[in-house]
Amino acid sequence: MTPVPAPDPALRTSRSGPVAEIRIGDGHRRNALPGRAWARLAREVGELGEDRSLRALVIRGQGDTFCAGSNMTDWVDADTGYVEESFAHMEAAFTAIEDCPVPVIAEIRGVAAGAGCQLALACDLRLMADGARIGMPIARLGILASPAFAARLVALAGPAAARELLYTGRLLAAHTAVARGLAEDSVPEEQLTARTRDLATAIAGQPPAAIRAAKLAVTAALAPQRQAAAVNPRPAVARPHFDRAITAFLGQRSATAPAPPAG
Repeated sequence: MTPVPAPDPALRTSRSGPVAEIRIGDGHRRNALPGRAWARLAREVGELGEDRSLRALVIRGQGDTFCAGSNMTDWVDADTGYVEESFAHMEAAFTAIEDCPVPVIAEIRGVAAGAGCQLALACDLRLMADGARIGMPIARLGILASPAFAARLVALAGPAAARELLYTGRLLAAHTAVARGLAEDSVPEEQLTARTRDLATAIAGQPPAAIRAAKLAVTAALAPQRQAAAVNPRPAVARPHFDRAITAFLGQRSATAPAPPAG
Protein backbone atom coordinates (compact mmCIF):
# COMPACT_ATOMS: atom_id res chain seq x y z
CA MET A 1 0.00 0.00 0.00
CA THR A 2 1.31 3.45 -0.91
CA PRO A 3 1.50 5.65 2.18
CA VAL A 4 -0.57 8.83 2.20
CA PRO A 5 1.79 11.81 2.44
CA ALA A 6 1.49 13.89 5.58
CA PRO A 7 -0.02 17.38 5.23
CA ASP A 8 2.56 20.03 4.41
CA PRO A 9 3.01 22.10 7.60
CA ALA A 10 4.27 25.07 5.58
CA LEU A 11 0.74 26.23 4.67
CA ARG A 12 -2.50 26.25 6.64
CA THR A 13 -5.81 27.34 5.13
CA SER A 14 -8.86 28.24 7.18
CA ARG A 15 -12.21 29.90 6.59
CA SER A 16 -14.40 32.24 8.62
CA GLY A 17 -17.59 32.92 6.72
CA PRO A 18 -16.80 34.81 3.50
CA VAL A 19 -13.15 35.44 4.46
CA ALA A 20 -10.41 32.83 3.99
CA GLU A 21 -6.95 32.82 5.54
CA ILE A 22 -3.70 31.24 4.39
CA ARG A 23 -1.03 31.07 7.08
CA ILE A 24 2.51 30.85 5.72
CA GLY A 25 5.28 28.73 7.20
CA ASP A 26 5.76 26.69 10.35
CA GLY A 27 7.40 29.37 12.49
CA HIS A 28 10.95 28.25 11.64
CA ARG A 29 13.51 30.00 9.40
CA ARG A 30 11.30 33.09 9.42
CA ASN A 31 8.68 31.13 7.45
CA ALA A 32 10.92 30.75 4.40
CA LEU A 33 9.27 28.28 2.00
CA PRO A 34 10.71 25.46 -0.13
CA GLY A 35 9.76 25.17 -3.78
CA ARG A 36 7.02 22.60 -3.21
CA ALA A 37 5.28 24.94 -0.76
CA TRP A 38 5.27 27.79 -3.30
CA ALA A 39 3.67 25.38 -5.79
CA ARG A 40 1.07 24.40 -3.24
CA LEU A 41 0.35 28.06 -2.45
CA ALA A 42 -0.45 28.67 -6.12
CA ARG A 43 -2.88 25.73 -6.09
CA GLU A 44 -4.51 26.78 -2.80
CA VAL A 45 -5.13 30.33 -4.01
CA GLY A 46 -6.47 29.06 -7.33
CA GLU A 47 -8.90 26.69 -5.61
CA LEU A 48 -10.10 29.35 -3.18
CA GLY A 49 -10.68 31.76 -6.04
CA GLU A 50 -13.08 29.32 -7.68
CA ASP A 51 -15.43 29.55 -4.67
CA ARG A 52 -18.10 32.13 -5.51
CA SER A 53 -18.93 32.59 -1.81
CA LEU A 54 -15.42 33.90 -1.08
CA ARG A 55 -15.26 37.66 -0.50
CA ALA A 56 -11.69 38.26 0.69
CA LEU A 57 -8.46 36.38 1.39
CA VAL A 58 -5.92 37.17 4.12
CA ILE A 59 -2.32 35.95 3.95
CA ARG A 60 -0.27 36.07 7.16
CA GLY A 61 2.78 34.33 8.55
CA GLN A 62 3.00 31.77 11.30
CA GLY A 63 4.11 33.31 14.58
CA ASP A 64 5.93 36.63 14.71
CA THR A 65 7.05 37.04 11.09
CA PHE A 66 5.53 37.13 7.61
CA CYS A 67 7.92 35.38 5.22
CA ALA A 68 11.68 35.61 4.66
CA GLY A 69 11.36 34.23 1.13
CA SER A 70 12.64 30.87 0.00
CA ASN A 71 14.12 28.21 2.24
CA MET A 72 17.68 28.24 0.96
CA THR A 73 18.50 24.86 2.47
CA ASP A 74 16.36 23.64 -0.43
CA TRP A 75 19.07 24.88 -2.82
CA VAL A 76 22.21 23.45 -1.25
CA ASP A 77 23.95 21.37 -3.94
CA ALA A 78 20.87 21.74 -6.18
CA ASP A 79 21.41 21.84 -9.92
CA THR A 80 20.44 24.87 -11.97
CA GLY A 81 17.27 23.23 -13.27
CA TYR A 82 15.96 22.67 -9.76
CA VAL A 83 16.70 26.25 -8.72
CA GLU A 84 15.01 27.61 -11.85
CA GLU A 85 11.99 25.41 -11.12
CA SER A 86 11.79 26.85 -7.60
CA PHE A 87 11.65 30.37 -9.00
CA ALA A 88 8.93 29.29 -11.44
CA HIS A 89 6.88 27.97 -8.50
CA MET A 90 7.31 31.28 -6.69
CA GLU A 91 6.19 33.30 -9.68
CA ALA A 92 3.19 31.00 -10.17
CA ALA A 93 2.15 31.69 -6.57
CA PHE A 94 2.47 35.46 -6.99
CA THR A 95 0.53 35.38 -10.26
CA ALA A 96 -2.23 33.27 -8.69
CA ILE A 97 -2.64 35.93 -5.99
CA GLU A 98 -2.72 38.74 -8.54
CA ASP A 99 -5.29 36.81 -10.59
CA CYS A 100 -7.42 35.79 -7.60
CA PRO A 101 -10.88 37.31 -8.28
CA VAL A 102 -11.27 38.69 -4.73
CA PRO A 103 -9.07 41.13 -2.80
CA VAL A 104 -6.06 39.61 -1.03
CA ILE A 105 -4.69 41.28 2.10
CA ALA A 106 -1.16 40.71 3.41
CA GLU A 107 -0.78 41.02 7.18
CA ILE A 108 2.92 41.64 7.80
CA ARG A 109 4.79 41.09 11.03
CA GLY A 110 8.54 40.73 11.42
CA VAL A 111 10.04 40.63 7.97
CA ALA A 112 8.83 40.31 4.38
CA ALA A 113 12.05 39.81 2.44
CA GLY A 114 13.01 38.51 -0.99
CA ALA A 115 10.25 36.21 -2.22
CA GLY A 116 8.37 37.14 0.97
CA CYS A 117 8.44 40.76 -0.19
CA GLN A 118 7.17 39.70 -3.61
CA LEU A 119 4.42 37.68 -1.93
CA ALA A 120 3.29 40.80 -0.07
CA LEU A 121 3.52 43.00 -3.17
CA ALA A 122 1.39 40.55 -5.17
CA CYS A 123 -1.44 41.09 -2.68
CA ASP A 124 -3.95 43.88 -3.23
CA LEU A 125 -3.43 45.50 0.15
CA ARG A 126 -0.68 45.36 2.78
CA LEU A 127 -0.97 46.13 6.49
CA MET A 128 2.23 46.17 8.56
CA ALA A 129 3.01 46.01 12.25
CA ASP A 130 4.93 49.13 13.17
CA GLY A 131 8.05 47.06 13.86
CA ALA A 132 7.90 45.11 10.59
CA ARG A 133 10.30 45.53 7.64
CA ILE A 134 10.07 44.82 3.92
CA GLY A 135 12.58 44.67 1.06
CA MET A 136 14.53 42.70 -1.53
CA PRO A 137 18.01 41.74 -0.18
CA ILE A 138 18.67 39.31 -3.02
CA ALA A 139 21.58 40.77 -5.00
CA ARG A 140 24.13 39.80 -2.34
CA LEU A 141 23.07 36.17 -2.81
CA GLY A 142 23.66 36.22 -6.54
CA ILE A 143 19.93 36.09 -7.27
CA LEU A 144 19.08 37.96 -10.47
CA ALA A 145 16.03 40.20 -10.17
CA SER A 146 13.46 39.27 -12.79
CA PRO A 147 11.39 41.85 -14.70
CA ALA A 148 8.33 40.58 -12.82
CA PHE A 149 10.06 41.18 -9.47
CA ALA A 150 11.01 44.71 -10.52
CA ALA A 151 7.58 45.44 -11.99
CA ARG A 152 5.82 44.90 -8.67
CA LEU A 153 8.15 47.32 -6.92
CA VAL A 154 7.86 49.89 -9.71
CA ALA A 155 4.05 49.69 -9.77
CA LEU A 156 3.80 50.57 -6.08
CA ALA A 157 6.84 52.70 -5.27
CA GLY A 158 8.12 53.95 -8.63
CA PRO A 159 11.38 53.21 -10.48
CA ALA A 160 13.68 55.21 -8.19
CA ALA A 161 12.63 53.34 -5.05
CA ALA A 162 12.71 50.04 -6.94
CA ARG A 163 16.29 50.70 -8.01
CA GLU A 164 17.38 51.62 -4.50
CA LEU A 165 15.82 48.54 -2.90
CA LEU A 166 17.19 46.16 -5.54
CA TYR A 167 20.66 47.76 -5.63
CA THR A 168 21.18 48.05 -1.86
CA GLY A 169 19.06 45.21 -0.46
CA ARG A 170 17.84 47.60 2.23
CA LEU A 171 14.83 46.60 4.29
CA LEU A 172 12.36 49.44 4.84
CA ALA A 173 10.83 50.02 8.24
CA ALA A 174 7.02 49.97 8.25
CA HIS A 175 6.53 53.74 8.39
CA THR A 176 8.94 54.21 5.49
CA ALA A 177 7.24 51.45 3.49
CA VAL A 178 3.90 53.26 3.93
CA ALA A 179 5.46 56.55 2.84
CA ARG A 180 6.96 54.86 -0.25
CA GLY A 181 3.63 53.26 -1.21
CA LEU A 182 4.62 49.67 -0.42
CA ALA A 183 1.98 49.34 2.32
CA GLU A 184 -1.36 50.96 3.09
CA ASP A 185 -0.91 51.35 6.84
CA SER A 186 1.29 50.50 9.82
CA VAL A 187 -0.24 49.93 13.25
CA PRO A 188 0.97 48.75 16.65
CA GLU A 189 1.57 45.02 16.48
CA GLU A 190 -1.06 44.23 19.09
CA GLN A 191 -3.66 45.96 16.90
CA LEU A 192 -2.66 44.39 13.59
CA THR A 193 -4.96 41.36 13.64
CA ALA A 194 -7.98 43.50 14.52
CA ARG A 195 -7.08 46.02 11.80
CA THR A 196 -6.81 43.23 9.24
CA ARG A 197 -10.10 41.71 10.38
CA ASP A 198 -11.87 45.07 10.11
CA LEU A 199 -10.54 45.64 6.61
CA ALA A 200 -11.50 42.15 5.42
CA THR A 201 -14.95 42.51 6.98
CA ALA A 202 -15.47 45.89 5.30
CA ILE A 203 -14.56 44.40 1.92
CA ALA A 204 -16.74 41.33 2.49
CA GLY A 205 -19.70 43.59 3.30
CA GLN A 206 -19.67 45.23 -0.12
CA PRO A 207 -21.70 43.88 -3.08
CA PRO A 208 -19.64 40.90 -4.29
CA ALA A 209 -20.06 41.66 -7.98
CA ALA A 210 -18.84 45.23 -7.46
CA ILE A 211 -15.73 44.13 -5.57
CA ARG A 212 -14.86 41.48 -8.14
CA ALA A 213 -15.38 44.02 -10.92
CA ALA A 214 -13.14 46.52 -9.12
CA LYS A 215 -10.33 43.99 -8.81
CA LEU A 216 -10.74 42.99 -12.45
CA ALA A 217 -10.61 46.64 -13.51
CA VAL A 218 -7.37 47.29 -11.60
CA THR A 219 -5.88 44.07 -12.95
CA ALA A 220 -6.76 45.15 -16.49
CA ALA A 221 -5.18 48.56 -15.91
CA LEU A 222 -1.95 46.86 -14.79
CA ALA A 223 -2.00 44.31 -17.61
CA PRO A 224 0.37 46.19 -19.97
CA GLN A 225 2.99 46.40 -17.24
CA ARG A 226 2.61 42.74 -16.33
CA GLN A 227 2.82 41.70 -20.00
CA ALA A 228 5.96 43.76 -20.50
CA ALA A 229 7.55 41.97 -17.53
CA ALA A 230 6.69 38.53 -18.91
CA VAL A 231 9.81 38.32 -21.07
CA ASN A 232 11.52 35.14 -22.17
CA PRO A 233 12.90 33.13 -19.23
CA ARG A 234 16.49 33.85 -18.26
CA PRO A 235 18.80 32.53 -15.52
CA ALA A 236 17.54 33.26 -12.01
CA VAL A 237 20.93 33.07 -10.30
CA ALA A 238 24.56 33.92 -11.03
CA ARG A 239 26.78 30.93 -10.42
CA PRO A 240 29.25 30.28 -8.81
CA HIS A 241 28.57 33.36 -6.65
CA PHE A 242 25.13 31.99 -5.76
CA ASP A 243 26.55 28.72 -4.42
CA ARG A 244 29.18 30.48 -2.31
CA ALA A 245 26.66 33.01 -1.01
CA ILE A 246 24.12 30.35 -0.03
CA THR A 247 26.75 28.34 1.83
CA ALA A 248 28.05 31.43 3.63
CA PHE A 249 24.56 32.69 4.45
CA LEU A 250 23.40 29.41 5.91
CA GLY A 251 26.56 29.07 7.97
CA GLN A 252 26.16 32.61 9.24
CA ARG A 253 22.47 32.08 10.04
CA SER A 254 23.24 28.97 12.06
CA ALA A 255 25.82 30.89 14.09
CA THR A 256 24.31 34.32 14.65
CA ALA A 257 21.03 34.60 12.71
CA PRO A 258 21.75 38.17 11.47
CA ALA A 259 19.15 40.26 9.68
CA PRO A 260 19.70 42.50 6.66
CA PRO A 261 20.06 46.22 7.48
CA ALA A 262 16.85 48.18 7.99
CA GLY A 263 16.09 51.67 6.86
